[in-house]
Amino acid sequence: MDKQVINKGKSIAITSYILIVGVLIAISMNSENKNEYASFHIRQGLGLSVTFIILGVSISYFESLMIAVPMWIFISILTIYGIFTAAKGEITPLPIVGKLYQKWFRSI
Repeated sequence: MDKQVINKGKSIAITSYILIVGVLIAISMNSENKNEYASFHIRQGLGLSVTFIILGVSISYFESLMIAVPMWIFISILTIYGIFTAAKGEITPLPIVGKLYQKWFRSI
């Protein structure tokens, strides 16, 4: 991918990793002038937000820190990893789930 495309989409890409709200902001920022780089990271951020919501809702029924803490650690590590890859200008899917996110949200 061209460096100019990456530089133009970098701020949108980083914004997309702010759970839930950041994805919505990034989608609206990228809606007028589609940027390939930003779209890749928006799909990753959207998948991460959906995973966060699904895990959060399902884990909330257990009311156990033994279950909740690993979920928070998992989401936090993936979020930090995504932010760093977006800031470095890399197109690297998130570990474990990133390729699935690209497949599920390919229309974005």
